[in-house]
Amino acid sequence: MFTKILIANRGEIACRVAATARRMGIRTVAVYSEADAGAKHVAVCDEAVLIGPAAAKESYLCGDKIIAAAKATGAQAIHPGYGFLSENAEFADAVAAAGLAFIGPPAKSMRAMGSKSAAKQLMEGANVPLVPGYHGDEQDAAFLQRQADRIGYPVLLKASAGGGGKGMRVVERSEDFAAALASCKREAISSFGDDKVLVEKYLTRPRHIEIQVFADSQGNCVYLHERDCSVQRRHQKVLEEAPAPGMTLERRMAMGEAAVAAARAVGYVGAGTVEFIANQDGSFYFMEMNTRLQVEHPVTEMITGTDLVEWQIRVAAGQPLPKQQGELSINGHAIEARVYAENPEKGFLPSIGTLRHMGTPAAVEFELGGTPGLPAAVRIDSGVREGDAISPFYDPMIAKLIVWGADRTQALARMSQALSEFQIVGLATNIAFLKRLIESDAFSGADLDTGLIERNGEALFPQAKAAPAAALALAALSLVESEKDKSASVAANPADPWGQALGWRMNGAYQRQLSFTDDYAAGTEAKAYSVKLTYRAHGWDIEMAGVSSRLELVAREGAELSIRLGDTACHGSVRRDGDVFHVFTGGRHYTLGYNDPMAHAGEHETGGGRLTAPMPGKVVAVMTEAGADVKKGQPLVIMEAMKMEHTISAPSDGVVEEVLYQVGDQVADGAPLLAFKAAA
Repeated sequence: MFTKILIANRGEIACRVAATARRMGIRTVAVYSEADAGAKHVAVCDEAVLIGPAAAKESYLCGDKIIAAAKATGAQAIHPGYGFLSENAEFADAVAAAGLAFIGPPAKSMRAMGSKSAAKQLMEGANVPLVPGYHGDEQDAAFLQRQADRIGYPVLLKASAGGGGKGMRVVERSEDFAAALASCKREAISSFGDDKVLVEKYLTRPRHIEIQVFADSQGNCVYLHERDCSVQRRHQKVLEEAPAPGMTLERRMAMGEAAVAAARAVGYVGAGTVEFIANQDGSFYFMEMNTRLQVEHPVTEMITGTDLVEWQIRVAAGQPLPKQQGELSINGHAIEARVYAENPEKGFLPSIGTLRHMGTPAAVEFELGGTPGLPAAVRIDSGVREGDAISPFYDPMIAKLIVWGADRTQALARMSQALSEFQIVGLATNIAFLKRLIESDAFSGADLDTGLIERNGEALFPQAKAAPAAALALAALSLVESEKDKSASVAANPADPWGQALGWRMNGAYQRQLSFTDDYAAGTEAKAYSVKLTYRAHGWDIEMAGVSSRLELVAREGAELSIRLGDTACHGSVRRDGDVFHVFTGGRHYTLGYNDPMAHAGEHETGGGRLTAPMPGKVVAVMTEAGADVKKGQPLVIMEAMKMEHTISAPSDGVVEEVLYQVGDQVADGAPLLAFKAAA
C-alpha cells in the first residue's frame, strides 16, 4: 500500500480524497496555484507544492509540474480527482513513465472511450445497447428515408460534423422526412461545409441513468447499481439520486451487466461510470463512459456503504476489489444537490466574491466505508470555508449536499430541511432554487426526464413576493440591537444610562423611521419597505404598511433572534453585510438593503468617489483617461470575469481624475478602478 499520494486537483474533490487517505494512514501532497495559496485543500493535506499562476492551463493542467512535485515530495501515486487531467491519457502515460502509480484507469481504456464513434463500435461488438440509427456514408435521400422508416418515428437528423444544435431536425412522420432532410443538409453545408447527416431514434422524454462500475487488475468487475441524473440544465447535472426511482430489479441487472460488459470491452481498471439514455418505456442505450470518479459518487457510497476513493487507492496498489457483486446491496435512498455560487433568476449567471458567512446544516460525519445499515442522514462535501473566495478562475461550486433516507420520501424531506438550514452571505447561490426543485410536484413525484427544469419553469421561477413582516421585523430589531451593543462598547461608563443607545426619553416617545429595499428577483423593480419603530417599556411598537404591532425581543444569541411580533413567535438569523441585511427565517432567505441616512452624508458636498470592481477579474478595456469629462452612463472600463464582460459606467456627469488600472491588469473584488469627481 502507498504511504504518500499526491492529489492533482483542488477544491471539494481534493479535500474528499485527502479525507479517505488520512483515514487509511496515507500522507497527502496538495498542489496549488497562486490563487489557491490559502485554499482549504492546501490546509487539509500534509504537504503542499505551488505549481503556477491562477490560470489552470499554467498550473492544474501542467502535467510535468505535477509529476515533478510528486517525485520531489516522495509521493508514490497520483490521484487526479475529476476534471483537469483526470481523463487525459497522455498524463496517465507520463505518470507511469515516471515510475508512479496513476490512481485511475489505464491510458488505453481512456483512449478507447475518448472517441465517441469508436466507443460505439466497441459497444456494439460487446452487445451493449445503442440508440437505433444509421451512421454510414450512404447519403441518398431515398435510402436515408428507408432507414428512418426502419428505425421508427420520431427520428433525429443530425449533421455528422455538427455541434451547438445546428444541423438538427426532429421528424415526427415519414411524410415529413424529405423536407426535413433537405433543410438539415442546407444548414449543415452552410454551417460546417459538410452536408453528411446521420439518423437516430429520437427519445421524447429521456432519462439520464448511469451505472457505477469498478474493476481491478485481477479481472474482477462489478457494478454498484445506478444513479438517476436526469435533472439537468444546459446538460449540467443539478440533482442526482440513487437508486433510480421506478427501477425494476430486472432492468437494474440488465443495465448493470451491460455496463460491466462495456468496461470489460476496453480492459478497464478502477472506478468508471457508464452513462445511458433511458426511454420512458424502460429501454436504454449507451451514451458514453466517464473514465474517472464522478461528482455524484457520494450517493452511491451512501446506499452501498462503500468508500469509492478507498477502492480506487486499493485497486491502484494492485489489491483486488473489496467486495464482489453478490455482496453489493442497496440500503435506503440518497440524493445529492450541487450548491453553486450562481444566480438562477439571472440565467444561472456565476457569482463570485467572498463567503462572508457560511452556515451549513447540522451534519453527522459520514463514516466512509462504515456499516451499511448506519449511514449519516446528512453529508456535506466542500472545498471552501467561511472567509474563502469564489474566484473567476475555477468552477463556482460551494458544496455538495447529500442526504440519506430509509426511502425516497424520507430523503426528500431531509433534503428540503437541510436546504432550509444552508446559509450563505456574500454572493448569490442556487439554494432557494434547489429547494423549490426538491419540493416541486415533478421531482417529488419522480416525473423525471432531462427536460424537467424547462417544463416546470413557472413553478421553479415563481414571481417574486414581498418580504414578510417577520423578516422586516427581524432586520429592524437586529439593527437597533447592534446599535445598542456598539454604544455600550464605547461608553466611558457602561453603567451610565445617559451613555446608552436606549429608546427611553424623558419627554415623549423615541421613534425610528427605517427604510429597506429588496431586489432579489431578476427583472423586477426593487420594492421599498418603510418600518416605523416606537420605543415602549416592553420593547417596541412596529408599524409596517399601515399596520401596527407590538415587537419584543425574546432571546438573542449572536445572529440568532427569537422575537414576538404581535401574538406570533418568530425565530430567525440575521447577518449584516455592509448595508445589506440577510434574514434567514421560515426556511427562506430574504435580502434587504438598508437605506442608512448617515451612510452617504457629505457625498454631495465633496462630489468625489471611486468606482470599484464588482468582482475579481481582468481589465480588458479602458475607454477614458485622466482629466476626461464624462456623462452619466458613459462606459469607462470593461472587466472580464467568469468568461463574461462587465461594463463599469459613470454614475453621473463628472470628471475622471485618475485611471488606476490598465488593460490586462488583474483586479480584486472591490478594488477602486477610477478616481471620479461628480459635476457640481
